[in-house]
Amino acid sequence: MILEMFAAWFKWKGWTLGPNIPENIDKCIVVAAPHTSNWDFVYSMAALHLFGVKMNYLAKKELFKFPMKGILKSTGAISVERSKNTGMVESIIQKFNESEKMILLIAGEGTRGKVDKWKSGLYHVAFGANIPIMPAYLDYAKKEAGFGGPIYPTENMQQTVDALKAVYADKTAKFPENFNLESIRF
Repeated sequence: MILEMFAAWFKWKGWTLGPNIPENIDKCIVVAAPHTSNWDFVYSMAALHLFGVKMNYLAKKELFKFPMKGILKSTGAISVERSKNTGMVESIIQKFNESEKMILLIAGEGTRGKVDKWKSGLYHVAFGANIPIMPAYLDYAKKEAGFGGPIYPTENMQQTVDALKAVYADKTAKFPENFNLESIRF
């Protein structure tokens, strides 16, 4: 029900869909960027619903209270403890290795505010699980949501960074002043 409401809002506001995840990709890390507004959640969930993509995403533990808890769980959220090192990268790699199909959404910046560098866990999980990174975007200037092509991380982390920068170079955030293309580094 919630996803249908988000999808109706998406269409009513004039948003369109760009490219989807290729059908032959069953496992991947979806990196969502730019992430500068709470509206990113609504438009992202709407687009994923319209694309027919089922995925999970990480959300800070503090959000799992009424009234958000029900919304988060129904849209695929996994609670994350951010205040301590919990071996999350290794745990997520193991989940990917044990699954036939798994798509996990991670906000590259890890927050809506301006950051100096992205969270490196998305690279380490993708590299460790030998799966692609699918860059997802919301382009507020074009009112388009979609995916760039798959990026297969190698030991050369800079190649992954350069590929991600190429996807996001022409995308406009809701609050452009909070998105820094040079922050795409690990």
